[in-house]
Amino acid sequence: MKIAIISDMHIGYERFRSDAYAQASEALVSASKVSDAIIIPGDIFDFRHPKPDVIAEAMGLFRELPVENLSARVVEYDGLRKTYTKLPIIAIPGTHERRADGDTDPVDLLTLAGLVVNVNQGRAIIEKDGERVAIYGVGGVAEERFRETLNRLNPTPLDGLFNIFMFHQSVYELLPFSNDFVRIEELPKGFDLYVDGHIHNKVEMKCHGKDFLIPGSTVLTQLKDAEQEGKGFFVYDTGRFTHSFEEIKSRKFFNVKLKIDGKEPNEINETMENEIVRIKDLEKNPIIRFELSGDLKQGFKNIDIESRPHKDDKEIIVEVSKSRLNNGAQKDVEVQEGISNNISIRDFGMSVFISKLKDSGYALSDPISLFDILSSEDKKENVLRKAVDSVLD
Repeated sequence: MKIAIISDMHIGYERFRSDAYAQASEALVSASKVSDAIIIPGDIFDFRHPKPDVIAEAMGLFRELPVENLSARVVEYDGLRKTYTKLPIIAIPGTHERRADGDTDPVDLLTLAGLVVNVNQGRAIIEKDGERVAIYGVGGVAEERFRETLNRLNPTPLDGLFNIFMFHQSVYELLPFSNDFVRIEELPKGFDLYVDGHIHNKVEMKCHGKDFLIPGSTVLTQLKDAEQEGKGFFVYDTGRFTHSFEEIKSRKFFNVKLKIDGKEPNEINETMENEIVRIKDLEKNPIIRFELSGDLKQGFKNIDIESRPHKDDKEIIVEVSKSRLNNGAQKDVEVQEGISNNISIRDFGMSVFISKLKDSGYALSDPISLFDILSSEDKKENVLRKAVDSVLD
């Protein structure tokens, strides 16, 4: 059986909304033509509360997929939510879609519409021509809770089937700066394939001697070095135990690092303009990020450097990072490390929240659930009511 692995589509991502939708569509349509089933390890949406037009976009995208070649079918399901389709499009929610326990998340909406099968904390078995593949999923949770979640669920493979373990978390071997991140050796043993989302660049590794694949996002998000490679999805062949990476059409990203020691702002601005012209000759509609480092010539400030060079050209996107300039405002080291290693602002915010609680001497049995409540409601009265109920429980 051929199984496509597509992750982190971030439909509704405001920064590059049209890119997010177009590239998610291309990945899904292309995958549906070359595979028997599709699995999605999280972050279909960019928000826990997507607007109705974003939900409609996603529903239309899945509804209009050419599913004729998706010849596998869901034959068994054991999960938190009732399923309404036999089509083999298997998904879990990611950290961007995470809600407080028991609340409906955006992937649940796609499940209710009969467009995907949500295997969060559950399993689906798909079948084609007598071959059966079991997909066990664990949706994105706070990093501090993932080990506890694994211990509670105790995911185990089924005898006689090809078994996939699908999750959506940071992995210490790839992001070695927090002990909260799960290590590969801690993942459940016995599965034939391990699939992760969350990390936005392509990764091919081994886990317990088996393939461990992360397809990366289908859209640019954090504009880091690793995202300069092509976007796409994996296709895994369960009969041959092989996989390939299928690239999709995506806007090219260039991360340009400029050392500016002793230069005046006008020299830096001219250098950036020349680099933009050079890249435009190579690629249509590029996204360019300039990463400036070093010391400006004495007497000048960071604000003197153009923040939006080539701003009159609507066909390209240009950003300038001044965070590594020595005389500029310096970010907290921990924040820099987190962002540079593809950690979401939400996950960093949660770590700060828990740290502040500890510093104040205030103890909660489940601070992560309280954080989810505080960040999951739009109305103040709902936040206060749920937060008070949580603390008093």
